[in-house]
Parts: sequence; C-alpha cells; structure tokens
Amino acid sequence: MRQIVGKEKGLVFNIQRFSLHDGPGIRTTVFLKGCPLKCVWCANPESQYPLPQLSVQDSHCTACGKCREVCPEKAISFTKNKRRRVVWKKCRLCFQCVNVCAQDALTVIGREETLDDVAGVVEKDRHFYASSGGGVTLSGGEPLMQPEFAISMLARFQDMGLHTVLDTCGHVPPEILHAALSHVDLVLFDIKTLDADLHRKYTGVGNDLIRENAELTAGLVRTWFRIPLIAGFNDSIDEIRRVAKMACSL
Repeated sequence: MRQIVGKEKGLVFNIQRFSLHDGPGIRTTVFLKGCPLKCVWCANPESQYPLPQLSVQDSHCTACGKCREVCPEKAISFTKNKRRRVVWKKCRLCFQCVNVCAQDALTVIGREETLDDVAGVVEKDRHFYASSGGGVTLSGGEPLMQPEFAISMLARFQDMGLHTVLDTCGHVPPEILHAALSHVDLVLFDIKTLDADLHRKYTGVGNDLIRENAELTAGLVRTWFRIPLIAGFNDSIDEIRRVAKMACSL
C-alpha cells in the first residue's frame, strides 16, 4: 500500500466535536489510527491497526448486490438468505464497494486527512473553546504512532492559539515524545497497571518504556495520569494507591 502518513497528512479514524472527557472544557478530539498496545478491553479496537480497514455492518445491508458487482477480486458474495460474505484473503482494500453502498453497510475505518482538513474542522468551534476553557485533544490509538503528522498537527493547533492536549499510552520512543511535548499544554497519560507481567499479558507489551516516559513527561509538561478501571485487572484499592504514589513521586 502506498505511503499515506507524513508531515502534512495522516490517517484519522474520527474527529469528535464537543468532547467533554478528553481534557478541560469543550474540546475537539482528533483520533489517529495505529497503536502499539493491544489491550483486551480496548474501547476503540478499530484504532489499533495502522492502515485503513473495511468495516461491515450487516444490520444496514439491504442485499442490493452492488458491492458484489464492483469488487474486482470477487471477494464479496451473498448466501441464499441474503447475508453478505467477504473473503478477507481476497480483499485488497480498494474500497470500491464502499463507494457504491448507499446504506453505509460498508465503510472505511481510517481516512487520509491533511493538516488543513483537520484544522478546518477544529476551527469551527473556537468560540466554544474560548468560553469553556477548552481546546483540541490529539488521541488514538496512539497518536505518536504517526509522529510527523501528530507533531505537525500539535504545532498547527498551537499556532492557532488553541489549548493543546496529548492523550498517550506512553509506549513511544522518548525522542518522539519529547519533540511532541514542546507543542503541548497538557498530557493525559494512561497507566494500565504497574505490574509488568500483567501489563504484558493484557496489552501485549511491557511497561518499562511507559514508566520511563511517564517520568519524562511529568518533568516537562503538566500531566494528568489516568487509569482505565478494568474489573478484576486493576480496580483494587492497592493498585490504585500504587499508581497514585508513583504519580505523586514524579
């Protein structure tokens, strides 16, 4: 697949206006695709894969057959009871099927956007940011999986005079994180657990780099440490106290 991520453009899977839980005030949250973690509880699993994906919503499908007709790889078929089947090994993600689907039963997760595209959406709600102490939040996935685009975007928001927030899992190269922090007013830093074995088991990666970056971040920028409370995983009082103690020590 051709390169679609760079300094001036990147892969966005959602832009959510009027966000209230991604930093102070009313905000616009820009979600970038790609994440180094594979948390089993992930609220946005479609954000993990770093390339565009085809999303299938069977409940929207009317079995009109147009997607089958345009598919160059013959990867789409219908059963006798009019249920669509996709042979994923054949699909090459040309998205011609999406273009002819009038019911939004087939959609693309992850669209190419330029800095100007994103800035244009963010600019629409400037009045609400000013009146509420809000701004713009860069999230994901892990936004720094697209480092050039993410850092360029944060710099653009800063030049626009907006309050900028970075929402990160912390599992990124320290030099990339350091470069991003120079354009950030606040960091939302997720801590899943301090237990290294549990962290690796349930997210797919260890937490040494995350703890290193937590210290780096807290030393440079105002930081809010956040814990996604997962029943039976990290919701014990002892675990919360350990995370709080770590945060207070930085």
